[in-house]
Amino acid sequence: MPVNLRKVLLAATMLCAVQPAFANVITDWDEKAIAAVTSMSGLGGTNPYLAQRMMAMVHAAMFDAVNSIERRYRPYLVQLPAAPDTSKEAAAAAAAATILASIDAKAAREMRDAIAVYLVSIPDGPAKSDGVALGEAVAAKILEARKNDGSDAPDAYRPRTTPGVYVPTAITISSMWPSMKPFAIAKGSQFRPKPPIALKSEEWAKDYNELKDYGGQNSAKRTAEETETARFWLVGPPVAYHPFVRKLVTSKQMSIVDSARLMTFVAVGLSDAIISVLDAKYHYDFWRPITAIRNGDIDGNPATDREPTWQPIAPTPMHPEYPCAHCIQSGSVAGIVKAVLGTADIPEIALTSSTAPGVTHRWTSMTAFTAEIANARIWAGFHYRFSTRVGTEMGLQIGEYVTKNVMQPVISAAR
Repeated sequence: MPVNLRKVLLAATMLCAVQPAFANVITDWDEKAIAAVTSMSGLGGTNPYLAQRMMAMVHAAMFDAVNSIERRYRPYLVQLPAAPDTSKEAAAAAAAATILASIDAKAAREMRDAIAVYLVSIPDGPAKSDGVALGEAVAAKILEARKNDGSDAPDAYRPRTTPGVYVPTAITISSMWPSMKPFAIAKGSQFRPKPPIALKSEEWAKDYNELKDYGGQNSAKRTAEETETARFWLVGPPVAYHPFVRKLVTSKQMSIVDSARLMTFVAVGLSDAIISVLDAKYHYDFWRPITAIRNGDIDGNPATDREPTWQPIAPTPMHPEYPCAHCIQSGSVAGIVKAVLGTADIPEIALTSSTAPGVTHRWTSMTAFTAEIANARIWAGFHYRFSTRVGTEMGLQIGEYVTKNVMQPVISAAR
């Protein structure tokens, strides 16, 4: 295996625990894909949303490839002819590698090496060669469908200012994504929430003061455990969520096609959740806590005091505040898991985080999972309480919508 590929694959440990015992081709290539796309998007530097878009394409291609063989569900996009004995492992791996190879020339070289290594364990013969051809063909269809989806449209965000007055000059993240073509929902504004609460309201004062007291960099009220949780969730998508679902898939010992379906639901749901939250963020353009708290004397609310040097735990993400993006993403995952499993209860999932070294968090409930993330964004100083509630609810709605509208079971005439 080339040195560069080993380095890329090592990046997949950004948010994961020990590899489970029941991994399959879908979880194997989810892990490889996370490594490849985080290298592409430069987590901690540029735009993880582009990485999540690529993950949605990877999983859609893997699902349509293995489902073309089993044909238990309606395809996400395409169902191609395939013999029943075609290798699902070869098909899924080839589909994922083909999508990832489209990132750039470096990724193409590394994926060529990665797929060659992976295919060694599959016996040679028509089942293997047909699987590879199937995976490549399905991936080509997915790539074509997403070619002009608007994800790379020019950033035309217009900062609000008056002539001659300075505003911070950092570039906003994905201001064009509200108009991007979604993967499953109809349009970015489909789940747009009501406007943020009024600045003169009691609720605003309550949430403002909670955030000011508990979300500051040097908060005297936030506990050590709360600080740890805030830092744990400074990591972004797809690293923040795919390892969680991957471990859930392996703990439930899902078949290849059901693994592919659940992980495609999640990858697609996360991408559409991001589109939806960016639609709302740029529509309402609501101020972040660092702006509000340093201007607490001009919001028209006598119960909010200005704190001129207030700062959050880490640099604030470069897009408007309302609603909470991590909350809508975790909500979409929770909505999908509850819809697929029929319950919010899950086998215990344990994860670590690169942004909180040495810390392990565990969950046995999707409700507890989303609640922790909502609190983490308040304790980090990024989001108000009302914004986290709205974000989580949006995510739950999107997750439920995705599971009801794509990749539905095929009902046979006999049944």
